[in-house]
Amino acid sequence: MVTSLSFIAIFAFIFLTLAAVVLFMGVKSVPQGTEYTVERFGKYRTTLKPGLNLIYPFVDLIGQKLSMMEEVMDIPAQEVITKDNAMVKVDGVVFYQIIDAAKAAYQVKNLRSAILNLTMTNIRNVMGSMDLDELLSKRDEINHQLLRVVDEATNPWGVKVLRVEIKDISPPLDLVESMGRQMKAERDKRANILEAEGKRQAEILKAEGEKQAAILAAEGRKEAAFREAEARERLAQAEANATLVVSEAIAKGSIQAVNYFVAQKYVEALQKIASADNQKLIFMPLDASGVIGAIGGISELTKASFTKDRPLSRIE
Repeated sequence: MVTSLSFIAIFAFIFLTLAAVVLFMGVKSVPQGTEYTVERFGKYRTTLKPGLNLIYPFVDLIGQKLSMMEEVMDIPAQEVITKDNAMVKVDGVVFYQIIDAAKAAYQVKNLRSAILNLTMTNIRNVMGSMDLDELLSKRDEINHQLLRVVDEATNPWGVKVLRVEIKDISPPLDLVESMGRQMKAERDKRANILEAEGKRQAEILKAEGEKQAAILAAEGRKEAAFREAEARERLAQAEANATLVVSEAIAKGSIQAVNYFVAQKYVEALQKIASADNQKLIFMPLDASGVIGAIGGISELTKASFTKDRPLSRIE
């Protein structure tokens, strides 16, 4: 009786132990940000998501444990020959994320090594097709082109490449010195061009100023000539009117009008002789009494004209 009870106790203990082992092997807890692949007899069956999962013990086995979070991988420095045969040393960094655990586990062996070698190869291809100046000035374009090529190549592996960044581009020391001299020469060239452009602009402005001054001076001379001509025209008109009045007086037999006309011409002749450029001394007889008599005639003519106008005003 005691022997049978001991056998039952041993059997129950073994059963409970096996049940605990089976339960432990069939229940899988997957942490957040991780996925497990399940293999049945060596063949992929399913993928376990984060949380508590059940599998068939002894039949299903965990294949690979993959992180689904974004990962960073450094690209070691390598030498690249540019299109213009310049040797530069380049390193970078890749940001990628697994989006399909099954493809990442079974489409490629050693995923990190594959991404690393693929990125390094494309860095040489992309940067080798560019000149050194483009290499140094178009880093964003290089990053974008690398991202497109590497992401397209890793898509069958269930991987999404998020960013490819070139960290450092190191040309040789002698090339750096040569670039420094080139930049200095370029700056000197730009300075000379700006100085020449400034002088040219100053000359243009000066010429424009002189042109405007000449135009204004010509307009001033034109206005002065117009006013002078207008003055001469009025003077000629006044002389014509005076001549007409004198002619009418002479026609009526007025001796004073004749004296006025002769005195006017006499005085004009004296003015011309006095204003001549000839510096020689000229002796000529001047009949002063004749001039005075002519002036008296002018006075008489004026009085006569006033006397003639008064009766008309009275009649009106």
